[in-house]
Amino acid sequence: MSSLYWVLTVAGFVFLIIIHEFGHFVAAKATGMRVERFFLFFPPKLVSIKRGETEYGIGAIPLGGFVKITGMNPDELEPATATGEESKSRGGFSTAIEGAGQGRPREPLPPEVLKRAYYKQPVWKRIVVIAAGPAMNLLLAFVILFAVSLSLNDITGKVGAIDAGSPAAAHLQPGDKILAVDGKSFANASKDTRLSHFSKLVAEHKCAGKDPTDGCKAITPVDLKIKRDGQVENLAITPVYDAELKRTRLGFSYGTRSVGLSPPAAADHAASEMWRVTTGTLGVFGRIFQSEERKKIHGIVGISDVTHQAFSYGAAEALTLIGFISLSLAIVNLLPFLPLDGGHIFWSLVEKVRGRPVSFSVMERASAVGFLLVMILFAIGLTNDIHALNNGGLNIR
Repeated sequence: MSSLYWVLTVAGFVFLIIIHEFGHFVAAKATGMRVERFFLFFPPKLVSIKRGETEYGIGAIPLGGFVKITGMNPDELEPATATGEESKSRGGFSTAIEGAGQGRPREPLPPEVLKRAYYKQPVWKRIVVIAAGPAMNLLLAFVILFAVSLSLNDITGKVGAIDAGSPAAAHLQPGDKILAVDGKSFANASKDTRLSHFSKLVAEHKCAGKDPTDGCKAITPVDLKIKRDGQVENLAITPVYDAELKRTRLGFSYGTRSVGLSPPAAADHAASEMWRVTTGTLGVFGRIFQSEERKKIHGIVGISDVTHQAFSYGAAEALTLIGFISLSLAIVNLLPFLPLDGGHIFWSLVEKVRGRPVSFSVMERASAVGFLLVMILFAIGLTNDIHALNNGGLNIR
């Protein structure tokens, strides 16, 4: 089952890349630009097929994807010596330089191709094409959160499904109401608080030794106060360590009841959640020099670990997390630094305001600064991932 969760995790990330690139691709086609390539992952090329004027393929480096639009490098518009083929590489973070055509004379583009080149288009068309990628991520996030809101379940506070052979199976019954854990009551708390408190309290009961093994019993039992058939009972249940979740557990889930929202309420809930995540994400970036805020930044390793956990909890949790990741990709991509999408939009607006194109050398220097900022974020995220994984891993609860 664990391998299935990892397959679903990878599939989720691949889908986010494809949906982002598809936004750029469709917008470019709709505005009359010439799309040369649409690739999942970065070169070297593994496999490809050409349909019409566009080559579709898969690269060997799984760090994103790219759409190559004719004329995104202004040098392509001049019949000068080639300096390399710039690809508009997306997937969230970087613009790659594809091809090694250093020093080769370049043939001028045919007139019918030249008029469809990216930098031959008006500013508004270029902005539409660049913004379409993050827009698809935003739309996907809203659709997912809206759909989940239509079928929300509320925690009843009662025992639901019990895993066969688990510690809970010998003591609990479906329908038992959990009143307290280790003397702490949270029966009237919100759903998220209830789940978080319960998981944390059980996880405090650890196995002997520094490196627990899967299935080992905790040193001390969990004291549960329950209500069954109108009678209050006290139970002592020893949890076991789950290597996949990286914590001890009893082996049961809370029961739920459907509290699905109406379409207008679901739309409002989805929008509110998106706003909450957006302000929270921007707040972290705004306070990045504070050590506690830097700890909230995670890279692909940490995000993958949390996504894998979310799939193990259920479809609603997994979809919600995918929606939040899609939203976060859109937010990061819209930061006004090259090579991110927001950087391309920013310089297009500068061109519109000043009435003439910005020198490509200026944009290249700005791209170096942006690339440095992205690498700093990457380094912080990777450092936090390593620290978290060496200290029991991340826990979505």
